[in-house]
Amino acid sequence: MNDGPMTRLAAGVVATPLSGAALPPGAAASGARPSVLSLAIKEKAALYAAYMPYLKHGGIFVPTSKPYQLGDEVYLILTLMDDPAKLPLAGKVVWVSPAGGGSRQPGIGVHFPADETGLNARRKIEDLLGTALKSARPTHTI
Repeated sequence: MNDGPMTRLAAGVVATPLSGAALPPGAAASGARPSVLSLAIKEKAALYAAYMPYLKHGGIFVPTSKPYQLGDEVYLILTLMDDPAKLPLAGKVVWVSPAGGGSRQPGIGVHFPADETGLNARRKIEDLLGTALKSARPTHTI
């Protein structure tokens, strides 16, 4: 089902472009079919580095060398830690770190939607991170 190379981001993180995945109703309402990405985060440190808590609905950094523009719609299938449940999210690109951009990992920041799926993803991530959210360690975005 992969249509591109798997991208590794630090230990415990794998992002894979997908094709043929079922989209939720309304995910392609704008007419253009959004990109479908899969992100599996296996370690707490990797989740901390990828999470974007400063966004209104929360968000996550997805490593990819594929070019994206701000505002692009993406469909993300997120797997966190040891939980076998996958979190399907239709989000928007709000951060772009292009390939060849120096020392930063290439990828995109995806803003979670303002619906139940986004709220559930944010709640789950913040529960997993706990007090680590208050850390001053650098992340992949800021």
